[in-house]
Amino acid sequence: MSILLRKHQGEIYLTKITKISIIGLLVAISSAFIGTIWAVYLDSFFHNISEVGFFSAILTLLSIAAYFFSIPLVERTKKSVIFSYSLLVIAATYFLFSLNSNLIIFIILSIVLTIVTTFRITSFGLIIKDASGKSKLSENEGLMYTFLNVAWIIGPLITGYILAKSGVSPIFVLAGVFMILGFILTKISDLKNYHIQKKVDKDLLKNFFSFFKNKDRFILYMVGGGISFWWDLIYLFMPLYILRNNLSGMWIGYFLFAVPIPLILFEYKFSKIAGKKGFKKFFKIGYLIPAIIGLICFFITDIFWMMGLLVLASIGMAMLEPTVETYFFNISTKKEEQRYYGPYNTKVEIFGFLGKALPSALLLFLPFKYIFLLFSGAMFLLFLVSFKLKEKRN
Repeated sequence: MSILLRKHQGEIYLTKITKISIIGLLVAISSAFIGTIWAVYLDSFFHNISEVGFFSAILTLLSIAAYFFSIPLVERTKKSVIFSYSLLVIAATYFLFSLNSNLIIFIILSIVLTIVTTFRITSFGLIIKDASGKSKLSENEGLMYTFLNVAWIIGPLITGYILAKSGVSPIFVLAGVFMILGFILTKISDLKNYHIQKKVDKDLLKNFFSFFKNKDRFILYMVGGGISFWWDLIYLFMPLYILRNNLSGMWIGYFLFAVPIPLILFEYKFSKIAGKKGFKKFFKIGYLIPAIIGLICFFITDIFWMMGLLVLASIGMAMLEPTVETYFFNISTKKEEQRYYGPYNTKVEIFGFLGKALPSALLLFLPFKYIFLLFSGAMFLLFLVSFKLKEKRN
């Protein structure tokens, strides 16, 4: 419990990382509300699984550009300021989504949301790093991901119920409220800001090529990106597949409620062990598990067995989520953290783009079940790539 609470002069108080984790929990609950219904919301405009995937892929490309263009802002601005005001803008877009039914306005709001979300993710990751000593980084990342995954249990369960009863508009309103709560708590927590640079790196191409010049960073980029690739199967294609199998929106909620349970049970424990024993074996086993489960799903037809197996695949993701983040900071200097953390996060967008575009293209020619074969093959490829990484410990 010492990581959550401290005692000083007889009084018990929350640690800094606990305050940050609670803020992250509020924001993640909001994101979980939207993540649960986003594919369904897109489908209400496009009415086609393939078109939903392609539009999501276009937003992903925009997000990649935003990560690189944001480097000067991140280097010279207080991270808590970037983070807090990004929450306000995101809340505003959610409220507008709840009122909108026009395609053009939807596209504009989606662009704004995509850009501002890159600011939120980059600034929050650096806030966590600044609040953690090197010896505690892996443990703190595990704690943070545990809090975030609690949100992904709460969010889908509530969202599934509201979706079945009232549609998507109340969900956007509720998500906006949680973003505002996160903004308020960020302000009253008075988070300190470190490592603000006066000299910033403005050359976009130089930043791009410099980032990928480092071999370990490039391999980690692929290993870390595979997580986002897998989550596209879970959070984009599976909800649509569940609906296409004549199940109600409640089953989307049940499925996405169950997916984070292995993450909550194991991520903190795995991150502590990896920090002491080394990260490499967790990368390898973490990708082998979903590779095998994806292959099994290709050969079965029962939707409920599929959902159950995909929940178990989250054990592999629990080995990967907190450990790849810690590995990045372990191979980066302080200046590199500021300069490259944003570009490093484009792994989410690049592999998220591939996780949307490749299956969407596949669906133009083949039945849905071939998506499982695609994702299984990708996970096995990353299992092999992870052998190339050097072993690291905290």
